[in-house]
Amino acid sequence: MFVDRVTVRLRAGNGGAGVASFLRSKGKPKGRPDGGNGGRGGDVIVRADPSVSTLLRYKRNPHHKAADGTHGQGDLKHGRHGQDLVLPVPPGTVVSEAGGTVLADLVRPGHEIKVLRGGRGGRGNAAFVSPKLRAPAVAEQGEYGVETPFVFELKLAADAALIGFPNAGKSTIISSVSASKSRVGDYPFTTVEPHLGVVSIDEREFILADIPGLIEGAAEGKGLGHEFLRHVERARVLVLVLDPSPLQTVPVDTQLEVLTTELEQYLPELAERPRLVVVSKGDLPEADLAHRLVPSALVISVVTGAGVDRFLHTTADLVDLAVKASPDRPGFILHRPVISDLKVEREGSGWRVEGVAAQRAVAFADLTNPDAARLAAERLARAGVDSALLLAGAQPGDEVRIGDLVLEFTLPEDDEDT
Repeated sequence: MFVDRVTVRLRAGNGGAGVASFLRSKGKPKGRPDGGNGGRGGDVIVRADPSVSTLLRYKRNPHHKAADGTHGQGDLKHGRHGQDLVLPVPPGTVVSEAGGTVLADLVRPGHEIKVLRGGRGGRGNAAFVSPKLRAPAVAEQGEYGVETPFVFELKLAADAALIGFPNAGKSTIISSVSASKSRVGDYPFTTVEPHLGVVSIDEREFILADIPGLIEGAAEGKGLGHEFLRHVERARVLVLVLDPSPLQTVPVDTQLEVLTTELEQYLPELAERPRLVVVSKGDLPEADLAHRLVPSALVISVVTGAGVDRFLHTTADLVDLAVKASPDRPGFILHRPVISDLKVEREGSGWRVEGVAAQRAVAFADLTNPDAARLAAERLARAGVDSALLLAGAQPGDEVRIGDLVLEFTLPEDDEDT
């Protein structure tokens, strides 16, 4: 089963919690803080792997999670980092957010993108020692890993693509000139899935793709148009296969016009792509008429072998020229600037504050501890939460929710004096 588009739900690992611990010794009743930090959660990475040829595994199992970090311990023992989750996909896979934003085009083997970063590990009390706070009894909780849906979409990276109407003979061509064995069905898209085959000719090799048959209107999504036209995008050379058979109701010259129009409507830059026109089934009497209608086309017959070598040599020549003109298939990774996600909204008679910085500010194991409460207040102010609440209209005494915590909004003393 060929799968070329899936939606997956990925989750980064949770960070481990820090610990508040003291090393007691004679003459030092308070002890020395020695609580270790929690380990960070594992990241989620998507990597192009040539040993993978389909997205089927993600269709069967769309849920994947990276490992969690472990908790810190006393004696300055830090928790282990969670193992990263590496998801292998076929080269040519496009990774997008569920909303449609394209994050990466993974073309080359080993090309990868980190789609989710693991939750930070919480700091133990040893990390909070300072001249003002010599014996802190505070420790942070670890951050939860984010869970997000993504879309994986495979676009075949072929050197040449066979494109034609249903039953034009593309499957027969690719099966006879390569090791690919195409499966044929009776849907208007005769080939039920795209196939790749490696063609060898005079010590040269190129990858030939059998793109399922198109119908008029495919560019507008008729039939399964967009499902398969995406595989044409990466082909260096387009081979338009015309069917002269009397069973084909569309005349050969009209076939060429429709195919050209559909390709260019789907992606205008395909108009500049090197192309070759071929009349298949050259053993039929109608092939001569087809050649007269489209004199630039090569006539081939897989049954008799006539014209096949010339077709392969010509295709290989066009591929060579295309490679010289553009040797690398460009991929990309989208690098986004860091943007604050701080959000303040009215919730009932109080306020709801969201954002990573706000959640980190209050991520202490025990906020009833005076030191933890003071540190949380300082962090919230530095993160801009106080200013954002004032700007939204919050008043002293208002209830503020951050995650599951419920706090009371207070103004700094200097603000109250004014």
